[in-house]
Amino acid sequence: PLRYISKFRTYVKHEASKNKSQWKTMGPAKVAVPSPNDFLQKHSKEPKLAPRKKEQEGKKLPLSVPQRTYRPVIRIKKNFISRNALAVIRGVPKKPRPFCVDSRQGDKYLLEPSGLVPKYIKKKDYGATPKYVARRNEEIKREEEEYEAGVLEQLKQRALKHLPDEERTSVLQALKKNWEETNREFQCLPVQTDTRYRRMHKQKLELKLNQLEHDIEALEKHKGVYIANE
Repeated sequence: PLRYISKFRTYVKHEASKNKSQWKTMGPAKVAVPSPNDFLQKHSKEPKLAPRKKEQEGKKLPLSVPQRTYRPVIRIKKNFISRNALAVIRGVPKKPRPFCVDSRQGDKYLLEPSGLVPKYIKKKDYGATPKYVARRNEEIKREEEEYEAGVLEQLKQRALKHLPDEERTSVLQALKKNWEETNREFQCLPVQTDTRYRRMHKQKLELKLNQLEHDIEALEKHKGVYIANE
């Protein structure tokens, strides 16, 4: 079969050639040649400062920096030769520094920093306790005193307190009354304890009666009773 050819082929070619320029892909036909006088010069692209404004007549700007021609007036003249001579005449002669020779070849070194001169024992504070050590000892002593005072205060707070006779009698009467009520409740229990609740209730009452009897016996036996301060 023959290949398909559109009937609008000629119309598309005509439209494409009509809207297409001659130099669209290859550039213009003629390009302007640069002039040889327009070559790139040195420092031509650097930024240029604005032109300096001239001072107006009769108005001068204040000068913050002295001019080059300014020379300070020096009126005092020193005679360094005579000053040096007076300094030498009035000066104290330099004392020779003591040396220590420790070999037969004459090798010597300064005597003062060698440690052979007992200069440290001649200090005023030699043998005295340093201030920071004394200050630290005072802080430790103060902390120990505060700790001991705190321990004594805690011991005083935990110390036993003597129970007066009136309070002892009132407590004893309250315990006996409580024992009577508990005993009455225990006597009212049924003979047969066939449920778990009844058994637990009976055991609880027995423990309570034993504790009350023990407390009543202790209060009646001992006249002096001490209690702790909580």
